Amino acid sequence: MSIPSRLGSSMNKLLIIAIALALGVPAPAHAQSIGERTGLNALTGVSPSTADFVRETAIGDMFETGSSELAAIRGDAPARAFAARMNEAHQKSSSELALLVRSHATGTTIPPTMDGNRQAMLTRLRGLMSDEFNRQYRDDQVSAHRDAVSLFQRYSEGGDNERLRTWARNMLPVLQEHLGMAQELAR
Repeated sequence: MSIPSRLGSSMNKLLIIAIALALGVPAPAHAQSIGERTGLNALTGVSPSTADFVRETAIGDMFETGSSELAAIRGDAPARAFAARMNEAHQKSSSELALLVRSHATGTTIPPTMDGNRQAMLTRLRGLMSDEFNRQYRDDQVSAHRDAVSLFQRYSEGGDNERLRTWARNMLPVLQEHLGMAQELAR
């Protein structure tokens, strides 16, 4: 890659960051950083902070568990089978995350509830039945797992907590497998 094209790419990233920061409203100290909230960190490949990683992982697990509990009741047979695996896997990862945070990330907290975006997605799912439910559940699973793979990949490469970084690295193949399963389900 030539120097001008590398500079152009870097300048574009800086411009995107500047615009996001200019439009962003300062968040409370316990809230998600602007970079994670806007998707800018994922776009530019920036590793999330430990607080953002924990928050996004916990909320992702809550959404996966909640949506999969619905799919276990409302989904067709393939969605129910997938949901059972997701429920088990995300309950396990939630327990592991809680233990890691308690033991190795003091000062970092796990949110007690989902954020507004994931809560809205779950509310939308609750209002759907039959084919509409199955289609939306499948689409949500692909999207959620793409986001999780990105989050875990970025944290495993540059996270600032060694224990959580190792856990993220170990979880990444599982999440990649879940993404592949979700994509297959969505076909």
